[in-house]
Amino acid sequence: MPDVILPVLNEREALPWVLERMPAGYAPIVVDNGSTDGSGALAGRLGAQVVHEPVPGFGAACFAGLSAARDELVCFMDCDASFDPGELPRVADPVADGGADLVLGARTGARDGFPPHARLANRVLALELRRRSGVRVTDLGPMRAARRAPLLALGLRDRRFGWPLEMVLRAAQDGWRIAEVPITYHPRAGRSKVTGTVKGTLRTVRDMTAALS
Repeated sequence: MPDVILPVLNEREALPWVLERMPAGYAPIVVDNGSTDGSGALAGRLGAQVVHEPVPGFGAACFAGLSAARDELVCFMDCDASFDPGELPRVADPVADGGADLVLGARTGARDGFPPHARLANRVLALELRRRSGVRVTDLGPMRAARRAPLLALGLRDRRFGWPLEMVLRAAQDGWRIAEVPITYHPRAGRSKVTGTVKGTLRTVRDMTAALS
C-alpha cells in the first residue's frame, strides 16, 4: 500500500476533495505544517494519518512525512486540489514495476493557477537541471514517486522549497533512473502560497538556486 505524503498549510477547503479521490490501496499522510484553519484536525476526521511538523518549510513537511511513512513505495503530492489523486498510479506504477527509480509528474492542462512568472521560473530551472545533470525533465512538479529507503539514503538537506530540485539532483548523481509522465493540472482551491505571487515564486527560485549550487 503506497504512502502518499501531503504537505499541508491551510488547505481545509481542498482536503475533502483530495482525500475522497485517493485511489484504493494508497494511504494518505497529511503533514500539517502550522495550519491555522483546522486542516490537521479535519484530515484526521476524514481518516488520514496526520503528522504535525512545527518547523516551517515545504522540505521540512516532506521530510516529516517521509520519516513517518512505512510502506516501501512513497508518493508526494500537493494537497490544494491542483492534482487529482486518481492519477497517482501513473507516477507510482513505473517505480513499483521496477522500470524507474524516481518518476515525476509533468503538469499539463489548465494553467489558471499556474501564472506566467511561475511557468517561466519552472522552465528555466528544469533547463538548468538538464544542463547540469543530463536529466531530461520539463517540470519540477510536486507529484512524484520513489522508494522510501533509497530516498532517505540520499540525505536530502534542504527543508524549504529547494527540496524537489535537490531530490532530482542527488538521485541523478547516484545514477537513479529518472522518468517523467504527463499528469493533469487543475486550478487549485484558494490562492497558492508559492506560485500565486511573484514574491512566493522568487522565494522558490532562491531556494532552488541554492540547491543547484
